Amino acid sequence: MKNEPFAPNRRQALGLGLVLAGAASVNVVPGFQLLASAQAAIPPAAQKIADHFSSVKSMSGEFVQFGPKGEQTGGKFFLERPGKIRFNYDGSSNFRVISDGKSVVILNKKLNTSDLYPLSKTPLKLLLDNRIDLSGGRVKSVKEEDDLTTIQLSDKSVFGNARITMMFDPKSYELRQWTITDAQGK
Repeated sequence: MKNEPFAPNRRQALGLGLVLAGAASVNVVPGFQLLASAQAAIPPAAQKIADHFSSVKSMSGEFVQFGPKGEQTGGKFFLERPGKIRFNYDGSSNFRVISDGKSVVILNKKLNTSDLYPLSKTPLKLLLDNRIDLSGGRVKSVKEEDDLTTIQLSDKSVFGNARITMMFDPKSYELRQWTITDAQGK
C-alpha cells in the first residue's frame, strides 16, 4: 500500500464541511457547554447518600413488601456487596429471592418453581454494585424534604423503562423504602 496524500472527492469534502460547520456552531451557541455540564451534574444530596450507601459492604434487617394490589408480606433481608442479597419471606409466604452476584433467582415453594434472571438486567444491580453509580443520566429525580430524600434511578441499558425509587433519611442516610416500578408502570 502506497502512502498517498488524502484527496477527498466532492461528496467527502461536502460531508467534512458539514461536520466542521456543525462543530463550529456548537462553540458559537452561548451557554451550550454550560447547559450540557449542568445536566450531567449529580445533586449533592444524591451523591452523599450514594457514597454512604456504597461504603456499607454488608447489612441485614427486616422488610415489609407491598404488592400492586395492596397485599403485604415481610421477612428478613441480608445484603453483601458486591452482588449478593437474600430475602427470606415470613412463614406464610412461599417466596425467597436470592442473588449470588451473577443471577437473581425467585423461588416459589408452593409451586416448586424457580425463575432465574441475570443480575445485570435487574434494578437490584444498581443497589448491589460495589459502588452506586449515579453517572450517565441514571438519576431521574431527587426530592429533598426535611425528613426524607427521595432518589429515582433508571438505566435503559440495564432494565429498559423500569425504575427504582429509594427513600433515605437525610441525616442518617438510612434506606427507609424502595419501590421498583416495571416498564408497564406497576
